[in-house]
Amino acid sequence: MPLTEVRKKIDAVDAELLELLNRRADLVHEVGEIKRKSGGPVFAPDREEVLLRSLVQKNAKLAGRLPASAIRAIYREIMSASYALERGLSIAYFGPAGTYTHEAARNKFGASVQYVAQSNISEVFNLVARAKADFGVVPIENSTEGAITHTLDEFMESELKICAQILLKIEHNLLCNGPRESIGKIYSHPQSLGQCRQWLRSNFPAAEIVEASSNTRAAQHAAQEPGAAAIAGKMAAELYGLNILEASIQDSVYNTTRFLVIGAHSCPPTGNDKTSLMFGVHDKAGALFDALEAFKRLDISMSKIESRPSRRKAWEYFFFVDLEGHAEEEQMVKALSELQKRCTLVKILGSYPKTV
Repeated sequence: MPLTEVRKKIDAVDAELLELLNRRADLVHEVGEIKRKSGGPVFAPDREEVLLRSLVQKNAKLAGRLPASAIRAIYREIMSASYALERGLSIAYFGPAGTYTHEAARNKFGASVQYVAQSNISEVFNLVARAKADFGVVPIENSTEGAITHTLDEFMESELKICAQILLKIEHNLLCNGPRESIGKIYSHPQSLGQCRQWLRSNFPAAEIVEASSNTRAAQHAAQEPGAAAIAGKMAAELYGLNILEASIQDSVYNTTRFLVIGAHSCPPTGNDKTSLMFGVHDKAGALFDALEAFKRLDISMSKIESRPSRRKAWEYFFFVDLEGHAEEEQMVKALSELQKRCTLVKILGSYPKTV
């Protein structure tokens, strides 16, 4: 078939897609009207994740050319536009713009919502708690660096709930506007520098390595200073007009950061969920073992446990735990009831859909 004919067919399919997208937008508007009358939330992570899983399964049955990641990305933007139609969403995140938290938030909510950068994690919690933002996005742990303790500490006092999680593969890139051989100075956040240490030794042993307050700030330096480069993400390259001289330079290919979406409410069960909670135990031998025993007996898998000082009493600690399952499921209800009896405090931080 001649190229012109193929292009005509593509144009015809695009016209059909536009018609269908506008029909979908009309239905979304109806949903928005119903939600406004009932006071329902615009963003429902449980409904969203169930829909995405269903679309991926349907695509697999069709043996479509598009991979699951592409289906999710396409519908992420369709749903982002839908949120804007229903009522503009405001998303607070630990900034500045161009950071990995910003990228994670964009991956979750798409390009059509409003993003509000905050200078620290406390301000993200504060903005959402005061209803100045609909949701917040904060980092919780990195696969190589461990837990983000500031986020754990905020949950001790906050009444906000975890309503979704985001897993972002961290890919550090070498950004610069000049040629590779002109680079004499490299800026980046200390954590990023640590995650690229071996690569830097092998490729730029003589370069001056300078710590920056954020990877975004590093990109600003690289954009302004001749002979300077930055290690940062793709969003920072886009924001400051930098070229990616080399992509994915991190030492570990398994470098992933987990982010949490925080809001006023937790999520209903989807059939494939996680529950996060914190608890305190009595100051006696075997107290932690006794607290966790019910999870083993009831066959509830625990994927994470972290301890943090309570900030209320010297040498008192709270434990943060991630469990497989939803807080409303029968076995989990039994386990949490037993946990309440054995602990000084139990606080469910939220149940939310598992994501890949």
